[in-house]
Amino acid sequence: MADYTLVVGTRNWSSWSLRPFLALSATGAPFETVVIRLRQTDHPTTAEMIRKHSPAGKVPVLKIHDRDPHGDTLVWDSLAICETLAERHPDAQLWPQHWKARAHARALSAEMHSGYPDLRDQLTMDFARRLPLPELREETARQILRIQDAWQEALAASGGPFLFGRFSIADAMFGPVVSRFITYGVQMPAAVSDYMDRVMALPAMKTWAKGAKEEVDAGIA
Repeated sequence: MADYTLVVGTRNWSSWSLRPFLALSATGAPFETVVIRLRQTDHPTTAEMIRKHSPAGKVPVLKIHDRDPHGDTLVWDSLAICETLAERHPDAQLWPQHWKARAHARALSAEMHSGYPDLRDQLTMDFARRLPLPELREETARQILRIQDAWQEALAASGGPFLFGRFSIADAMFGPVVSRFITYGVQMPAAVSDYMDRVMALPAMKTWAKGAKEEVDAGIA
């Protein structure tokens, strides 16, 4: 039996689901993925399907098969799942080892978790498609520049290849943003573009991309 089950939303759209998928893949632990089709209006609806798995009524949700007599342990919210995985799999080093780098990584991850509303609104995740870049609002453009600057600062300090050297939760949290920039053809400085290529080359990103393309080809996303 797998150690975990990760319940996610439609892969082409669900940015919040991609984040813990990347982190969980980085642990090397065996897991199963259950995909809930988003935006269903027929019976059963998306909401009904999600409530079977998540007390919060949202995806993603992680089921930890810890053989507790009371049943699986559930963790919801992308960042909470990533934090739980870091705690359960210290050898995966999902946070940087040095406390200063770890604090920086946590701050960037939390900034991504709670911020960038205009970017989310104008450049929605559409992983498997390539779409024209809309006319950006001033605040959207400012948020894109903030992300570029944050990535370049972290990469310069760590030396790469990922934001804090080895792959971390910070990279997982920004993974969907990498996909958004590619979907809409947002121009990036060379160092940022190279970083994005490395993220997209991750085996877990390739697995997610395959699933997203299958959804688009099937007309369900």
